[in-house]
Amino acid sequence: MSRETTVRLLFVDNGQYHHEDITIPTDALGRHERLVDCLREEPDVLKRVFLDMARLCSAHVVDAGVGKA
Repeated sequence: MSRETTVRLLFVDNGQYHHEDITIPTDALGRHERLVDCLREEPDVLKRVFLDMARLCSAHVVDAGVGKA
């Protein structure tokens, strides 16, 4: 069973804010000190999603370690 963590990303584009929720492997979080480093550098995350770091305002963990059958 792999564990997934939901991360909420807040973006701004031309003064408009919107959020997206993504899931990333929980063990990927443990390999980095900061969430932003995980999002920018982790190969398992980069395979799943492209992040426009210039528009990213914030990122935070919504729920950690949700099991996936």
